[in-house]
Amino acid sequence: MASTNVFFAANNATFAIGDPICTPGLPVSLNTSLIPDILNSTTLTAGLSQDQTNGPNSVLGTLNAPTLPLYLDATSNSTVPWGNATAFDTNPEVPPSTGVTRFYNFTVSRGVLSPDGVNRSMLLVNGQFPGPMIEANWGDTINVTVNNAIESATEDGISYDTEGTALHWHGLLQKETPYYDGVPSVQQCPIAPQKSFSYSFQADLYGTSWYHSHYSAQYGGGAFGPMIVYGPSSASYDIDLGPVMLSDWAHDDYYQLVEMDVNPNQIPVTANSTLINGKILLTDPSIISSSDHSCVANAGLSKFKFTPGKTHRLRLINSGAEGQVRFSIDNHTLEVIATDFVPIQPWKNTTVTLGIGQRMDVLVTADQDADAFWMRASIPSFGTSDTGCSLNFQPEALAAIYYDGADTDSVPHSTAQILPDPARCVDPTELFQFTPAFPMTPPSAPAFTQHIQVNLTRNETCSTLFTMNNVSFRGNYNNPILPQAAAGNFSFAEEANVYNFGTNSSVRLYVQNLSPIAHPMHLHGHNFWVLAQGIEPWDGSIQAADPSNPARRDVQIMPSGSPTPSYLVIEYETNNPGVWPFHCHIAWHVGAGLYINTIEQPQAITEVELPDVLAQTCDDWSAFTADHVVDQIDSGLRIVRS
Repeated sequence: MASTNVFFAANNATFAIGDPICTPGLPVSLNTSLIPDILNSTTLTAGLSQDQTNGPNSVLGTLNAPTLPLYLDATSNSTVPWGNATAFDTNPEVPPSTGVTRFYNFTVSRGVLSPDGVNRSMLLVNGQFPGPMIEANWGDTINVTVNNAIESATEDGISYDTEGTALHWHGLLQKETPYYDGVPSVQQCPIAPQKSFSYSFQADLYGTSWYHSHYSAQYGGGAFGPMIVYGPSSASYDIDLGPVMLSDWAHDDYYQLVEMDVNPNQIPVTANSTLINGKILLTDPSIISSSDHSCVANAGLSKFKFTPGKTHRLRLINSGAEGQVRFSIDNHTLEVIATDFVPIQPWKNTTVTLGIGQRMDVLVTADQDADAFWMRASIPSFGTSDTGCSLNFQPEALAAIYYDGADTDSVPHSTAQILPDPARCVDPTELFQFTPAFPMTPPSAPAFTQHIQVNLTRNETCSTLFTMNNVSFRGNYNNPILPQAAAGNFSFAEEANVYNFGTNSSVRLYVQNLSPIAHPMHLHGHNFWVLAQGIEPWDGSIQAADPSNPARRDVQIMPSGSPTPSYLVIEYETNNPGVWPFHCHIAWHVGAGLYINTIEQPQAITEVELPDVLAQTCDDWSAFTADHVVDQIDSGLRIVRS
């Protein structure tokens, strides 16, 4: 049976495939009772402890969470580690050398928590969800030892297997250390069970980001955490409230969701709830629980404190698996000062939109008379929105903000702002607002242009696949690409989907979306210029307030390709020899093959001296897989069956 195209009609939430044998349904039973139930509550006292929702030693999402400093090791007599550098006159991609190393020791293991009241097995970093925060000053070296303690277990009647892992440090350039980017099958083999791997790299950009497992869809099961690099700011503020992690959440294990995503005749993966800093209360979790997990109503939600008259920095991170998030605070204005790792000229709005992997640093001034307000994270979902962008049974999340002196168990009575639906999941004006603080001009003409078409299809077994130029990526964990390239081997299997850009000084990627879904596209090893996005055809003009200084970032949402094709045009200088993935950051999409590998400056790669830990890790993985049967059901999923 030949592959068939897939068609998706967002407005009426239907999913149809050319061959009726392959036709699944779409979940339509969305829970809309959560928000009214919370608003009608008399108190926000949590029904579960912080240990039960987020794990021991975690204070994220509580009023006990510490505020963050301007920089680490600050004293009354200390000097700023980056000297006289500012966001406006210093290239953020040229870090200082501080000579300081920050050491972290992470253990990835399985544990049971209840982020939204539903008790489920998760993947945790040091027993916490989200994992511990990494902090460094711009120019520091970060050293993280990752221990794989993921063991086989049986919980709630479900068996879980031992598996590999690897952590990726999202957005950092990894110049001089392309082998520590953390993508198994690309830079390294997975870390075998009961083995360790030490990553060491420079904090070569500054701002807000996160780390996450890049082994299959593990981060969708909880293996992620915030990463903060202190540096210059494009605007002043008084208090840094730290990370605000926004994510969709599912009650099934990520492996079950991957099986659902790739198997024939299955409904698309649908999240169960939306979290702010790893928690949300559900008034009746059993309504939207997709399995037989135990649940507790009113588990608790995140809380923040504002000081009247002060300006607060919030570091927004979309750490979800599939859900695009729209963020707002009732009765307050958001001043955006950074997009991903790029400081921008401050821009004010009442709401911001973040695709998976994107970050925004916003400033909020506590200038209201009332003393309690709602923070809102909304996922425009099919069935609840005219222009649905994601699938979520409970697409709304709340957190409480209290001014000093307020009753911190009281229920805010603020009213939500009316937010227009983003056409095709993209704000067409945002590229004109996100002007980088430090100007960088793209080449007048790229040295090389690569056209890429994204499509959604079914293979001969009716499994869902995404393709880029008609190839669906599939990784080989036992034989990663970078070590091959370093040895002078640049011939790869078609399914590795490798693009070798040679010695070209710059590359333009013109990506055409023929699929009916928006995709947050992420490029490793670079901040790229976002030249344009929209509905085909592109007229060739740069979409920016200042075309000589267009928006830069490491994740950009490509509009939905329905009902007509859309496009995304990005460009970057190939000044970072290595093998760098370019992929959709929706966990289920990259698992279905929406992914390419790019090679730049291949001769320079052959001159890179790889650390011994890479070979040892591959030896460990080879020994592990020699004694186990590996069940690979997606592009990079190798779950071990004993």
